[in-house]
Amino acid sequence: MTSTSAERAASGFMMIGFDGHEVTSHVSEFIRSGAFGVILFARNYTNRDQVLALSSAVKACPASGAGVAVAVDHEGGRVQRFRGPGFTDSPPMRDMTREWGAHLNGPEHRARALGQLFAVELRPIGIDIDFAPVLDVDSNPDNPVIGERAFSHDAEIVAALGAAVIEGLQSGGVAACGKHFPGHGDTDMDSHHHLPRLNHDLERLRRVELVPFRAAIRAQVASIMTSHILFSALDPTRPATMSPVVLRGILRDELGFDGVIVSDDLEMKAIAEHFEMPGAAVEAAKAGCDLLLCCHTPSLQCAIRDALAKAIRDGELSEERVAESERRRATLASRYVRGVRDR
Repeated sequence: MTSTSAERAASGFMMIGFDGHEVTSHVSEFIRSGAFGVILFARNYTNRDQVLALSSAVKACPASGAGVAVAVDHEGGRVQRFRGPGFTDSPPMRDMTREWGAHLNGPEHRARALGQLFAVELRPIGIDIDFAPVLDVDSNPDNPVIGERAFSHDAEIVAALGAAVIEGLQSGGVAACGKHFPGHGDTDMDSHHHLPRLNHDLERLRRVELVPFRAAIRAQVASIMTSHILFSALDPTRPATMSPVVLRGILRDELGFDGVIVSDDLEMKAIAEHFEMPGAAVEAAKAGCDLLLCCHTPSLQCAIRDALAKAIRDGELSEERVAESERRRATLASRYVRGVRDR
């Protein structure tokens, strides 16, 4: 593979974040080089008209292929980047089951309607991917990062409501993303700041954590996000994001998922402070991630792209591996990524 084609292939693995309310030269250059897209945060937002102008400017950058994807974390509750006129302040997901009680007596309809509401508010402003819903099972009351973001401590309730949100979002033209595979609900650490470790074996995961992901796959979820958690009984040295045992062995082979696997942000301390960067990004791509999030630092984004390109040129990241990720991203893009005039 030539140097130019290797760089373009490397860029295709990446979704980047940036500061400010306008497209920077750095973002424009990344898109020009072939980046799959950008993720927006509250730091990119002032109001609905401004974020519409920003997503339109991103999509207007010269790009090849199917265009540029724009994504956001819009779960409801405390993880909702856009607020104010034009956006509904949605309650945390746990409030749904508190209101309905422990029995699934019709809540799927409400969850599906919530997904549809998200799509109605996000699709017209150029959002193609919503990194929601959370499919973690809220099994640990000491969990500092999931908690009320999860639907329930009951895996079957999480499965039913998560699948309904996915169906609502995707029926409205916005790709959903189930997270955080294979499950962040039972940790007592936040992977933004630490590297959590769990000793759950595969049988435990099948009984609890994997139940909502199976339902999401049946609902044809477009993408699934990894967790930066080390499941020591499965892979004693690599967190899920970097583990072929978890991503290929379980998510691909056992659960049969053929959509886009997205890494959680590689700048989170669970990765950045425990593994060499940008080598960890190459390991994540080799393990099975089709899309790598790098949400903050331009210099690290460039370093990851360079490392991926070198791995592609050297054959460490095989042409077959590159091609399968390109196919999956292209499939998602053909269904959900729209241009400026097609929102």
